[in-house]
Amino acid sequence: MYGASGSVGTYAVQLAKCFGSEVAGVCSTRNVELVRSIGADEVIDYNREDFTKGNGRFDIIFDTVAKYSFSSCKNLLTDKGLFLTVDWPFIQALWTSLFGRKKVIIGMAPDRMEDLVYLKDLVQSRIIYPVIDKSYPIEEVVEAYKYVESGRKKGNIVLKVSEGEID
Repeated sequence: MYGASGSVGTYAVQLAKCFGSEVAGVCSTRNVELVRSIGADEVIDYNREDFTKGNGRFDIIFDTVAKYSFSSCKNLLTDKGLFLTVDWPFIQALWTSLFGRKKVIIGMAPDRMEDLVYLKDLVQSRIIYPVIDKSYPIEEVVEAYKYVESGRKKGNIVLKVSEGEID
């Protein structure tokens, strides 16, 4: 899982472990311990190693930050492997999925109430949990955005909307 220390990645690692998967997380040096602490079985530091040049074989590669292309990862996939990404050119994904054994899945899953309730139950029972890096008051939304865009955040940030009641 590339981007294992980000907002999508931290949940994806935990969910994959919840379903019994063996997880290899890819992140920067400063996030290795975080990714290990949320359940990754193996952590690859992208500052020291390009996981696409390794000998690993994966059933699923999930690029949570759209850093890699399918073509750079396809040799790492098992015969029926899946390449998941949050953003990818549609035509290339369609071509790959139609004419290859390996599949590309792009975009978001549809919202289903039963899935949301299941995730809520996992969070409430502390099987999965949010990783919060920093909190900002709403007045500092620009600074919060700059921090997110810097690529240095771990997990999520929180914007505090109000200390009082909401009308």
